[in-house]
Amino acid sequence: MSASPSSHAQAAREVIAGRLRELRVEAEITGHELAVRCGWSPAKSSRIERARTAPSDADIRAWCAACGADDQVRDLVAANRRADRLYVHWKKLHRHGMRGAQDEVVPLYERTRLFRVYCSNVVPGMLQTEAYATALLSAIADFQGTPDDAPDAAASRVERYEVLHDGRHRFVLLIEEAVLRHRVGDPATMAGQLGYLLAVMALPQVSLGIVPAGAERRVWPLEAFYMFDDRQVSVELLTAGVNVTAPGEIAVYAKAFSRLTGMAVHGQAARALISEAIEFHG
Repeated sequence: MSASPSSHAQAAREVIAGRLRELRVEAEITGHELAVRCGWSPAKSSRIERARTAPSDADIRAWCAACGADDQVRDLVAANRRADRLYVHWKKLHRHGMRGAQDEVVPLYERTRLFRVYCSNVVPGMLQTEAYATALLSAIADFQGTPDDAPDAAASRVERYEVLHDGRHRFVLLIEEAVLRHRVGDPATMAGQLGYLLAVMALPQVSLGIVPAGAERRVWPLEAFYMFDDRQVSVELLTAGVNVTAPGEIAVYAKAFSRLTGMAVHGQAARALISEAIEFHG
């Protein structure tokens, strides 16, 4: 049986608690002394170390200051913030349909200035036509056994990606060549989708790269991930979404994205692959 989202969050909190205890031990102070330095009860220190009480960001800052480990604050605060949203089951998120999930992320998209997106399985959401998105979201709802509000959700998705055209954001997107061949919807849907890719490549704020099927792999095909500036990476698994906010982990995704970019073709070479795919679906 797979672990629940709450158990994954608890596991994350136990990792944080363990690291806080290590900092105290390395500083050679007792739990009582740490509590005195932080201005709280010894019982609170104990509860935090045993992952019985989730620390606040302020608690983590105070703990690190008491241990002379201010350099650990950034990663620990980031890990603490992601604990509750570390692992979110799609089925739970979509239990009332997918329209709400599309609407919830609007603020994140509006404040992001640089999007870096890698997709190995489908066209990235921000480049999807409404027909393609409807077909894809309907298939997802059927697979998950959740309410199928695909037309409404697709309309919301397309509306959300108006950020693509407002000139305040930059988009660097990578897809595997196989994405162009995977048929989502009917042939007309695919023709419209691939034609849209050709059109959107002309936008000055958009860079679209395609990793050819015959490229020498320096990075293997990965799960789809979306990078929002340097603040968050959202990774799409089959059963759940994983939100990464720890700077060290974000740096790993940035490294992978850089290497995948080096394997991709752009410009005319990418257009040629899309044109070949249009003929394939014709």
